[in-house]
Order: sequence, then structure tokens, then C-alpha cells
Amino acid sequence: MTALTTSGARGLESHAMGVDAATAVASTLKALAEPLRLRMLSAVATSSDGELTVGELATLTDVSQPTVSHHLKVLRDVGLLTSDRRGTSVWYRIEPAYRGAVNTLLDRFAPAAVDVAGRAHLTALENVEPALDRLAASLAERFPATPRGECVRVVRESYTALVRRGGEATHLVTLTEHFARQRIIDAERAHARETGADGARRPPQVLFVCVANAGRSQLAAALLRHYAGDRVVVRSAGSAPAADVHAGVRGLLAELGDTTAADEVDDVTRFYPKPLTDDAVRAADVVVTMGCGDVCPVLPGTRYEDWMVGDPALASPAGVAAIRDELDERVRALLADLATQAA
Repeated sequence: MTALTTSGARGLESHAMGVDAATAVASTLKALAEPLRLRMLSAVATSSDGELTVGELATLTDVSQPTVSHHLKVLRDVGLLTSDRRGTSVWYRIEPAYRGAVNTLLDRFAPAAVDVAGRAHLTALENVEPALDRLAASLAERFPATPRGECVRVVRESYTALVRRGGEATHLVTLTEHFARQRIIDAERAHARETGADGARRPPQVLFVCVANAGRSQLAAALLRHYAGDRVVVRSAGSAPAADVHAGVRGLLAELGDTTAADEVDDVTRFYPKPLTDDAVRAADVVVTMGCGDVCPVLPGTRYEDWMVGDPALASPAGVAAIRDELDERVRALLADLATQAA
């Protein structure tokens, strides 16, 4: 028994983090285990220039500037931030070696930590096969240029992808129908674009991508759809879609909603996180990324922009409003540019 226990312990040791590594990681996590430090880190990481001064960061709190400087020093001491003095101001930025890790923390771990409390894990619907078969048959009739077997594949892949992101199962079949329909439209558009079969008559298509497709990309897409109408085809997606749209964003999306928009489903299921697909990228004329620029394939003839915008999932109500205003300004500028190019 002792021999087996010792052998098991050795096996477990091979899977566990080493002591030195655990000590180093714990030291960094301890530095992050303070709300104001996390807020300052997120502000620096998503600032337009990638750097902020102590004075700018002090506006996030009512504490004194020396206290703010102390918190920044803690983050600098563990290597998360670097700083330099220019004139009378000290500027802070993310240490380059930590940039990817900080993005993962803010875009993946932090929203999950916020959302996980009290959220039931999605279970797939029972006996869903007949419903999926009916969806595939309906789509095959609506899109005769797409083979029936391809419709079946897209429907089943769409259902599986939506199950994996979690969330309530109530509208899962309806969402699958909408997502699969959108994927087929994108695939046909991408094929026409690549073969030149669509000529120059189609409106431009814009794809907004963030990690969760639960805040920034949803809001940007809704704003562009609101201002452009049918002059622009709008899509949004996430590299790792969340279970649902962030609560702080849902009301803003409802305000921008147009219930007469073509090819939309009912209000309950209209705004939902969806996975990024290759066809969505291939069909797009413009791809706008927000925190996930490295996940999109780079295709010739496609315009790419990366917008440094804060995450509404982690923002206060005032922060969400500020993010909405920044996206509004960027979307208006993008639409004006698209109109100029069309003219």
C-alpha cells in the first residue's frame, strides 16, 4: 500500500506545477488580488496609446495619489508594468512580455469569474435530432445553391458550437437556425466574392470580433446596423463566445434594436454570442478586432482594424456608457470611410 501511495505521489508530482513556478505565480496573483490594481491594469491595457500617467489613473478612485502610486509600484515590482518619467509625469504601460497574459486575464478569465456565479451550465436538449433534421431540410429549400448535405453539416456544427458556449437551452434550436442560416449566407457570399460572381453591386460587409462576443463586438455591430441600415451587412463573432450577452450591454442593444431588420429572429434571441467562423471572415470586406487580433486569418483584399476598447463585462455603468460612446465615434468614422470609398 505504501509503495502504491508513493508511486501515485510521484505520478501526481509530474502533473503539478513546480514549487518555484507556483511561488512566482502566486506572488504575481497576490499583486493582482486588489480591485483597484485590477482596474488600473485594465485601464492601461486598453488605453488607446497603451500607456497612462499616474494622474490619469488617479481619476479611477477617491484615494490619494500617493496611494495610487503605491499600487502601481506593486504591479511594477512583480514585472506587470514598466514606467518612465517624461517631464513631470510618470507613464505606465504593460510589460511587453506580459501583454498576451494580461489580455488573456482581461478577455477570458475576468469575464468568466464575473459570470460564473449562479449561472447554470447548459445541457443539450433531449431528442433534438428531428428538430435539426427539419432545420437542415428547410435551409436546403431556401438555399438551393448549397447542397443538402452541406446544410446538414452546418446545422449540426452550429448546434454543437452553441451548446459548448453554455447558457440557457430554451432558445437553442431557434439560435441554431439563425446561426446556421447566417453561416450559409456568408459561405455563399464568400464564394461569390472569391470567384467574382457578385460583381460590384453588393454592399460592404463588416465583421466585428472580440473574445466573448458578449459586449464590445455586439455593441459595435448594433451601432453600425443602426446607422447604416441595409447599406452595410453587419456581423459579429467571438473567438471564445460566452454563454450570454453581458447584462450591462443588453439594455443598450435593445435601445439600438430594429425589429424590422431583415433576416433577424425574435427579440428574445436576436442578440446572442456566436463563434467565429472562417466563412464569416472570408465574406467580410472589413474585419474589426477588439482584443483578439491574432485569431482571425489574414486574407488578401480584406481590410483589418484593431480597436483598443475596454471590456463592458468588467466596467462600471459609467464605464459601459463611455465604451458605448467610444464605439459610437469609431463606428461613425468607419461608416463615413466606407461611404467615401463607395462614392
